[in-house]
Amino acid sequence: MRIGFGYDVHRLVEERKLILGGVEIPYEKGLLGHSDADVLVHALMDAMLGAAGLGDIGRHFPDNDDQYKGISSMILLQKVTELLTEAGYIVNNIDVTVVAQRPKLAGFIPQMEQNLAETLHITVDDVNVKATTTEKLGFEGEGLGISAYAVCSIRKK
Repeated sequence: MRIGFGYDVHRLVEERKLILGGVEIPYEKGLLGHSDADVLVHALMDAMLGAAGLGDIGRHFPDNDDQYKGISSMILLQKVTELLTEAGYIVNNIDVTVVAQRPKLAGFIPQMEQNLAETLHITVDDVNVKATTTEKLGFEGEGLGISAYAVCSIRKK
């Protein structure tokens, strides 16, 4: 068994969609990034790659490569899942925390968990997504950005 940790952060800006865990969330701002900037999925991909000793998402999907401009992070998550499979690993479980003062995310978490479980080929029982605020402290609390932390355990097939 191996364990990996991931972290990501993106700035909130106007005129972008807010996508978290593959779910479009109604909000006046979205996350700025080369892809769809799904901070939850980016943290998860780094945790998965780290657990398998395969580097990070910047190595596999550089932000200066136009083929990834605007791409759905769920497509990238599928590619990371394939990389783990090729390396002989399967995902045991994941745990992700999204840090955002607003919008409230609780109502969207079940769909996020379903999306992640389907893409990773695991059960929803093996996926845990949480959301928290920072009590209006820091950049997340001021509404300037959203961050995410992820832990993933994997095992050899």
